[in-house]
Amino acid sequence: MHRLLPRSGYLNSAELLRKSRALTANSKSLSLNGSRYLSSEARREFTEYDVVEKGTESGSHIIPVSHWRQEQSCVVDRGDKPFRLPDNDVYLCNSYINSYFEKGDLVSARKVFDEMTQRNCVTWACVVSGYSRNREHREALFLLRNMIREGVFSNPYAFASALKACQELDTVGKVFGRQLHGLMFKLSYAFNAVVSNVLISMYWKCIGSLTCALRAFDDIEVKNSVSWNSIISVYSGAGDFRSAFKMFSSMQCDHSRPTEYTFGSLVTAVCSFTDVSLLKQIMCTIQKSGLLSDLFVGSGLVCAFAKSGSLSYARQVFNQMETRNAVTLNGLMVGLVRQKRGEEATKLFMDMKTVTDVSPESYVNLLSSFPEYYLAEEVGLRKGREVHGHVITTGLVDSLIGIGNGLVNMYAKCGSIDDARRVFCYMMEKDSVSWNSMITGLDQNGCFQEALERYLSMRRHEILPGSFTLISSLSSCASLKWGKVGQQIHGESLRLGLDLNVSVSNALITLYAETGYVNECRRVFSFMPEHDQVSWNSMIGALASSEGSVPEAVSCFMNALRAGQKLNRITFSSVLSAVSSLSFGELGKQIHALALKYNVTDEATIENALIACYGKCEEMEECEKLFARMSERRDDVTWNSMISGYVHNELLPKALDLVCFMLQRGQRLDNFMYATVLSAFASVATLERGMEVHACSVRACLESDVVVGSALVDMYSKCGRLDYALRFFNAMPVKNSYSWNSMISGYARHGQGEEALKLFENMKLDGQTPPDHVTFVGVLSACSHAGLVKEGLKHFESMSDSYGLTPRIEHFSCIADLLGRAGELDKLESFIDKMPMKPNVLIWRTVLGACCRANGRKAELGRKAAEMLFELEPENAVNYVLLANMYAAGGRWEDLVEARKKMKDAEVKKEAGYSWVTMKDGVHMFAAGDKAHADADLIYKKLKELNRKMRDAGYVPQTGFALYDLEQENKEEILSYHSEKLAVAFVLMTQRNSTLPIRIMKNLRVCGDCHSAFKYISKIEGRQIILRDSNRFHHFQDGECSCKDFW
Repeated sequence: MHRLLPRSGYLNSAELLRKSRALTANSKSLSLNGSRYLSSEARREFTEYDVVEKGTESGSHIIPVSHWRQEQSCVVDRGDKPFRLPDNDVYLCNSYINSYFEKGDLVSARKVFDEMTQRNCVTWACVVSGYSRNREHREALFLLRNMIREGVFSNPYAFASALKACQELDTVGKVFGRQLHGLMFKLSYAFNAVVSNVLISMYWKCIGSLTCALRAFDDIEVKNSVSWNSIISVYSGAGDFRSAFKMFSSMQCDHSRPTEYTFGSLVTAVCSFTDVSLLKQIMCTIQKSGLLSDLFVGSGLVCAFAKSGSLSYARQVFNQMETRNAVTLNGLMVGLVRQKRGEEATKLFMDMKTVTDVSPESYVNLLSSFPEYYLAEEVGLRKGREVHGHVITTGLVDSLIGIGNGLVNMYAKCGSIDDARRVFCYMMEKDSVSWNSMITGLDQNGCFQEALERYLSMRRHEILPGSFTLISSLSSCASLKWGKVGQQIHGESLRLGLDLNVSVSNALITLYAETGYVNECRRVFSFMPEHDQVSWNSMIGALASSEGSVPEAVSCFMNALRAGQKLNRITFSSVLSAVSSLSFGELGKQIHALALKYNVTDEATIENALIACYGKCEEMEECEKLFARMSERRDDVTWNSMISGYVHNELLPKALDLVCFMLQRGQRLDNFMYATVLSAFASVATLERGMEVHACSVRACLESDVVVGSALVDMYSKCGRLDYALRFFNAMPVKNSYSWNSMISGYARHGQGEEALKLFENMKLDGQTPPDHVTFVGVLSACSHAGLVKEGLKHFESMSDSYGLTPRIEHFSCIADLLGRAGELDKLESFIDKMPMKPNVLIWRTVLGACCRANGRKAELGRKAAEMLFELEPENAVNYVLLANMYAAGGRWEDLVEARKKMKDAEVKKEAGYSWVTMKDGVHMFAAGDKAHADADLIYKKLKELNRKMRDAGYVPQTGFALYDLEQENKEEILSYHSEKLAVAFVLMTQRNSTLPIRIMKNLRVCGDCHSAFKYISKIEGRQIILRDSNRFHHFQDGECSCKDFW
């Protein structure tokens, strides 16, 4: 038997008594709960008593207290020199066992235990507890088994220590713990509060069974505060804050007084709840209990308030605390850093480091504050380097791996990626956080390829990536447009079971959206167990950026509304982009109204998106209203959107007026504004105005800017000066995808397919800019205009095979045009039938145009294409004209009449063909048979002269292009007065002695007869003629055309 004596009886004890009290420390290691809250509570519960043996049972040794105190004086401290203990003094041996275990000398403790001739239940409890405290858990359980074999059951403390050991042994611990519980039921220990408290902890921490933990709690006959704290801690750990508070209420009804550990668990539970009001109520309860100034409770509250963003309350609790430690400091610093108040976090650290000891974790938090400085790349970086020097001097940099990780993170976020690399390379140990910090830093600093190389190196070191590592790696793949590599990382996330993580899934959606795998975006989104705001925004953005899925983006937006998802400015920006592509003004107004309801229209981002949307929807009045209201909120994007809107709606004078207004206000045009204006002039081929803007960009020192340079290449190629475009392209110090694409498209537009393909090869050899979807549109168009069928098909297949780019509808349209121009109508029909998507208007019009050029061959295919066009676009007159042209080319005049009748019934009008030339005195425009020009008589006289000279040179009018059932003579007369012929006659009449090229623009495709005539005129007059029609450029010189008659 044993009894518990109050410590008050041992106030004058000497060394042996203090050693004997080491047995009490057993109860500390019995850790009545696995959590930090309860282990300390357990110490308080057990250290109020010391164990003293009493009785006459076998194995006991009776020591009267007076004799015991006398015997202490005989104990001499001999250091490490062993001395012989009395053979029959069990109590003294137990004390020495405890003393050795306290010092960590397991060998000496075991030697004393093994040499004991008599052992009692306290002896076994001391040994089991000692091994458990020194983390020799298997040995503790082995000794408990031996104790049971010897029939010693009378001490619950040994069982409590064994249960504690079970918590650390995974599978073995689960099995052994259950067996011990069964044995304790037989011994009636299962109802003992001390043992049951440890059982609660074991079932939750080791087995994860909330039900079993609750059952162990219910079995306790007399519950103490530790019992209540244990079960509250379990519910808190499980994230079930409601049950935790129910238990807290029951605890109060049971008249058990809450302790600091009770409130610690409750504060932890509330942290998982977003409502700060509950946390405030807990603080009031703590204040009433008088525990607000307690170090443990106060630190927990500071951390909880800081984590929830309520820094004012965190400061209030922090200031009321009598004592503070590193945990308190770290909690408040983390909150300040999260609120991007880096300067305040640094000041707090400097104020506190002289008052209390700071931990290495405090330096980690300090390092994380520097990237949140207002001038992070200057002031924050300088401060970070100072702290870096301090941790090196004090040796802290090698004491905690987290400091190295914090340095890598700090340097990367402050923009000094080279310093981050150096720190990472010199780190003696690296964990998954180290690799993740480095990979994330490289990704954020634009070193995408190196980020992926680090990821591969991490895998070679057999370190498993976490969700953050995968997110950064997928982000790098998206930035590089490396869809295939991204798919491999996706496969790894599947193997690791991280693919269903919301953030990883969001990164996958972004990756597949950037690389054109919209179907994969849909698949990832559909498999996600839950969607957050980023998920919906990513999916809407992915669909909005895919031409074939724009209507689906609007549907996805509606689904987000139905799901009760909170919308933000990114959501509205994405859906407005989709509406812009659809040019659906009414829907844009409805979304505008919804944005007003969500109170986000005062943000410049939304207003800019609305201006862009209304501009694309031809609602320039709405754009002007928004622009006028923005006033002080106008930024560069606002001005660009307005200028682009005017350009899109062919309001070029207003666009120029707005540019002048900007300059009058003293606002400097940036590179994007210059690019927008240059794009406007390129769209109408106004070379002279474009050159004026070019001069302005030179004065603004923006000529070498990659954006302006790319726009100049595009403008000059669209205005017919391919030589200027090539000159500026070659002079660009840096080229991006827009630069390469503009030049390749320029070659394609001018019919120089071979040069376009050579440039494409140079782009691949350069290796700095991977080809994208726009690049392949230019390449395929070049093949189409040059008749390179074999090369075009090869490049089309390489998109998915070599570059991981899924062909879009525009690429299929290019191939349809390629086969149609080459006269491969059978292959064209087969290609359309095998398309993975429905052909759009552009493809069907391409098919109908190909049938026109085939002189009526494959009329059935042409009729089918026309029927699809009438269904998809019944109001467009071009479709009816093309059908009529096909019948006329085949001499099917009756069908031609029927086609024109359909056109009349549809009440559509054919766009009039006209041509124009830019002279010093302005722009001169001509229509077929037009006599409205002031010099009409002279123009027709010059034209008759040209016709005579051409006939003498062998020109024969191609009357098939007259497309009327008329006499031959009448057809020739109609052909003679086409608008482009009138334009060239006007220029030759006014510039008799000039040798400059003649530049003519035409709104429709040039007919075959005019094309033939221009070849003769260029040779007869010795002048180069550059004609831009609706499809491409034709360069006529010395009787030849750059298109080589393939157009």
